[in-house]
Amino acid sequence: MAASRGPPLLGFRALALALLLAILLLLGCSAPAAYAGAEGVLRQVVGRRGDDGGGGNFFEPFNVTYDHRAVLIGGKRRMLVSAGLHYPRATSEMWPSLIAKCKEGGADVIETYVFWNGHEPAKGQYYFEERFDLVKFAKLVAAEGLFLFLRIGPYACAEWNFGGFPVWLRDIPGIEFRTDNEPFKAEMQTFVTKIVTLMKEEKLYSWQGGPIILQQIENEYGNIQGNYGQAGKRYMQWAAQMAIGLDTGIPWVMCRQTDAPEEIIDTCNAFYCDGFKPNSYNKPTIWTEDWDGWYADWGGALPHRSAEDSAFAVARFYQRGGSLQNYYMYFGGTNFARTAGGPLQITSYDYDAPIDEYGILRQPKWGHLKDLHTAIKLCEPALIAVDGSPQYIKLGSMQEAHVYSTGEVHTNGSMAGNAQICSAFLANIDEHKYASVWIFGKSYSLPPWSVSILPDCENVAFNTARNLGLPVVQVDISLVSSHLHLEVRISQVLGGLPKRLLGILEHLNVTKDISDYLWYTTRVNISDADIAFWSSKGVLPSLTIDKIRDVARVFVNGKLAGSQVGHWVSLKQPIQLVEGLNELTLLSEIVGLQNYGAFLEKDGAGFRGQVTLTGLSDGDVDLTNSLWTYQVGLKGEFSMIYAPEKQGCAGWSRMQDSTMFSTPKGTDPVAIDLGSMGKGQAWVNGHLIGRYWSLVAPESGCSSSCYYPGAYNERKYHIPREWLKESDNLLVLFEETGGDPSLISLEAHYAKTVCSRISENYYPPLSAWSHLSSGRASVNAATPELRLQCDDGHVISEITFASYGTPSGGCLNFSKGNCHASSTLDLVTEACVGNTKCAISVSNDVFGDPCRGVLKDLAVEAKCSPPSTTKEPRGEM
Repeated sequence: MAASRGPPLLGFRALALALLLAILLLLGCSAPAAYAGAEGVLRQVVGRRGDDGGGGNFFEPFNVTYDHRAVLIGGKRRMLVSAGLHYPRATSEMWPSLIAKCKEGGADVIETYVFWNGHEPAKGQYYFEERFDLVKFAKLVAAEGLFLFLRIGPYACAEWNFGGFPVWLRDIPGIEFRTDNEPFKAEMQTFVTKIVTLMKEEKLYSWQGGPIILQQIENEYGNIQGNYGQAGKRYMQWAAQMAIGLDTGIPWVMCRQTDAPEEIIDTCNAFYCDGFKPNSYNKPTIWTEDWDGWYADWGGALPHRSAEDSAFAVARFYQRGGSLQNYYMYFGGTNFARTAGGPLQITSYDYDAPIDEYGILRQPKWGHLKDLHTAIKLCEPALIAVDGSPQYIKLGSMQEAHVYSTGEVHTNGSMAGNAQICSAFLANIDEHKYASVWIFGKSYSLPPWSVSILPDCENVAFNTARNLGLPVVQVDISLVSSHLHLEVRISQVLGGLPKRLLGILEHLNVTKDISDYLWYTTRVNISDADIAFWSSKGVLPSLTIDKIRDVARVFVNGKLAGSQVGHWVSLKQPIQLVEGLNELTLLSEIVGLQNYGAFLEKDGAGFRGQVTLTGLSDGDVDLTNSLWTYQVGLKGEFSMIYAPEKQGCAGWSRMQDSTMFSTPKGTDPVAIDLGSMGKGQAWVNGHLIGRYWSLVAPESGCSSSCYYPGAYNERKYHIPREWLKESDNLLVLFEETGGDPSLISLEAHYAKTVCSRISENYYPPLSAWSHLSSGRASVNAATPELRLQCDDGHVISEITFASYGTPSGGCLNFSKGNCHASSTLDLVTEACVGNTKCAISVSNDVFGDPCRGVLKDLAVEAKCSPPSTTKEPRGEM
């Protein structure tokens, strides 16, 4: 055997095709708009500092403490709604709009992890620019009058590469992560201190007039603490005391840490946390991660959680004594570059969140939860007034009520005329049956698996299962560009300088995670006896590897023999060898480093165990300790041929000619459809969008280990408008397996159709509710409202269906019933067309009564378009 001269090209005429596509795009840029809504501001903004950080305080300085019931802001208990928004998963230009949409949706707090490997990519070298400008992000949160929950960790998990740990950390001699290990504790303390010091220097803590009210040390350590025995217990206690010793002046939390010290609030992470209680009566009940969706893996199904179930979980949390709940995620965003975690997690981190990956409101989830938050805020005076437990009333075998009030409430009688502050939550936890319950002198109908919220202990303001009054957005994105005309050019893929070493080295020890790719090459001498043996037996030899992760490709004499995908799975590949020297090349590919679990520093990447050539005439040959040539990455990575300024020296080989092409106009988010391609990475104007991989999800939905059903095919990838120029944009793809680049297209991402249906006996709109000077909630008599809303920058251009009476069907499938008010279409058109949103009263006073004595619904379907295609806006009805 002898060392090779280097890895082969990826077989341009074989299955492993290496394409680098240079595509010149003609695109515009945008400035998204938002309208004002429910604010959830808890302290008065007294002086707004600009994005550059200049100027006075954001808030009057205030203290943050807590008691057994709630977090105290300036000495007052508050019921807080928090929105998870990870700053590196959006561009900094997107942050203001995203934060504003969180606020409009009813959030009081923005929550984020701090990403260690983003801020300290090399030991002692810190980075706080662009998407990692944490200070700018915090100041934008404050400028909207919102608070910030900073989860410093510094372990994040978060489906982020290596759980947020920098890869250089594992190279420190003697280090063991997340245990009583001095090298690890020293590095952890250095980074946490760095973040805390920076926040203090920028005056971002609440007592300095800043937005930060809570912070977290470690993350879900209780899940793995047992793996470390007593060393894990000592480490947890050390982390808590280290954090407290930083003197931040605000509370620290530990999530999923049932043995957290008395000075640290232990909190809940789960789909449902209404049954959770902290480990001490002196601590409030906090839900740090309300999983309103889930992440996705390549080739897996896209998880989905309904708006109704999310609302049910949140309502139950506050009903049963919760005080602060954080949506994980409220905006998920994108795993740009190589930040996606592992194993095998996709570039999108959409998470089925109320704001989608592109920054667009996901309806009806966003709107339904906004109404929930409004209803909870109406109950806040009653919720914070109860010092002990609320009144509990058993209403049925699976029905119950919790009543919060300033005094004892006689629940058998009417609350009409009662002046005390009182709010009630009525729950039906039966998953299948409606229930009628009697309380406050009247009957209430409860749908299955729902909570009705009564801010005044009399009138229902909101039910978690009744989602009829909100726009249902067609899950159909308008495609406003044709397929791109491409200029396809090829460059060689040789990586960095080769190194020759004995044995199979662990992937990360060689690459240091600067690339997904590592080439292993050796040579094998095959005798004429071997050839004769295989011919006589009618078999082929095989290459076996005990364990591989995430992708391994086998090349023989420059041609692809086969591949294997999986997380520490075995590989057995039949190969075709010739007499004499044969060049054997293994390509190890990482698709996100492990982000969760114990002993992360030992997980590694690449190959484990023996590499063996089987089926030779004289028996198997162990190649594990042979002389191997190692090369890291791709030539294009090291020469940066994805950058516009490097095109002159890229060494392209032209495959075909092309013409220029037009691209989406306007301000809508831009997506690129790479469904016609195979697997690789994509750059736009030098920015690495992320990995792409066209795997088809199972039609049957998730496997048994997945929580929600639904099929998914990851093929569209977000290109932030901020990364695009008005013209001459450069797209470069590294394609591993081949595809049809002529079918790549750009798309403008926006909701094209909105629709809604609501009954005349629905609840009054939440805008009819208010607080009296006493703090008691009060509602004015009002008819129900049907509401429609298009995305930012779009207006209702056409009403495609409208019927007041007995319409049937659902969105995109409405039809008129026997009862129909003929004026409906004209009246709805007059009220809505030309507006971004509209609200229509659902009553006979508006439409007349087309069928007396019959319960009537209003159903409407509308198209959304850019404003230039519509008529002038009219007023609401």
